[in-house]
Amino acid sequence: MTTATPGEVALLRLVAQRVAGPPFPDAAAAVRGLLAVQGQDWPGAVTSVALRTAGRSRAGVEAALDAGDVVRSWPMRGTLHLTAAEDLPWMLDLLGPRVLAGAAKRRAVVGLTEDDLERSRGVAVAALTGGRRLGRRELLAVLADGGCDVAGQKGYHTLWYLSQTATLVLGPVEAGDQAFVLLDEWVPAPRRLDREEALAELALRYFTGHGPATVADLVRWAGTTVRDARAGLAAVRDRLAAVDVDGTEMLMDPETPERLATCRDDAAGLHLLPGFDEVVLGYADRTCTVPAEHADRIVPGGNGVFRPTVVTGGRAVGTWRWTGTGGRRTVTAEPFTAFPDGVADRVPALAAQLP
Repeated sequence: MTTATPGEVALLRLVAQRVAGPPFPDAAAAVRGLLAVQGQDWPGAVTSVALRTAGRSRAGVEAALDAGDVVRSWPMRGTLHLTAAEDLPWMLDLLGPRVLAGAAKRRAVVGLTEDDLERSRGVAVAALTGGRRLGRRELLAVLADGGCDVAGQKGYHTLWYLSQTATLVLGPVEAGDQAFVLLDEWVPAPRRLDREEALAELALRYFTGHGPATVADLVRWAGTTVRDARAGLAAVRDRLAAVDVDGTEMLMDPETPERLATCRDDAAGLHLLPGFDEVVLGYADRTCTVPAEHADRIVPGGNGVFRPTVVTGGRAVGTWRWTGTGGRRTVTAEPFTAFPDGVADRVPALAAQLP
């Protein structure tokens, strides 16, 4: 086992996630490489994937969605993510039951019963069978016309539940957003893994795409149990490298340190990340990248909305945002304390280059 500092870990993660160094060839490869990409903020999710690809193109990400190579759903923690289409079914099988176990309480809060949801499933399947696609508003209108109560939070919970239980999935892009389609029709060649295979796949692809990371990071990211995370790791440990960081073991792709050696200047350079990016959200312990004393600057008030970050030397040093509209848009960057020399001057140009 080798050793590394937290600062080195931050640089290794940028390279593992392909924010720095050789990019993924296309959007499907980028999503497969990370296994899942945070998708709560749709525009930011498209940017997160695009900036990891050779073409750095939002159109390339939308093309992968239109082709059915990438989909968006709730594969883990009840949270929206982008995944490769073939991976979504086994992830739902493995990680969905823990989320669904708590769904009964939510149903009671919003005023739905299992019979209500099954009625909605029947209406949705009838409306979408045969390759049809409907946007969220259109699908909710169809459900309402079919006698389903989708008022208020009932509508969101219904679409979430039908996706969580592998009936619906967000696929092709329609009018700047995604349309719902039937999962079985849209993903004709799903991967099917038994439980042990799925745990191993989860561990291997998380640590290769996000490492260096800990078992606790995997548990938090996937919403799995410590026992299951350790079982998956045990099956693939010989395919990973271990590094000691201040007495804590972290796992990663054995090739990541070598990749960093070839692009250290790029990794240590200036990067602008959208909100909800995996570099920040992909870990239980974010302190390698986000100084603990400034974490609330990224999520003000702990409201769950993650601001875009300014990263240099592998560390978040501030936040940034667009202000204004159209040709009058400008970039505003706010340092946690003070930006290193030259950073503030470079932010506008770098923002303009983002996908």
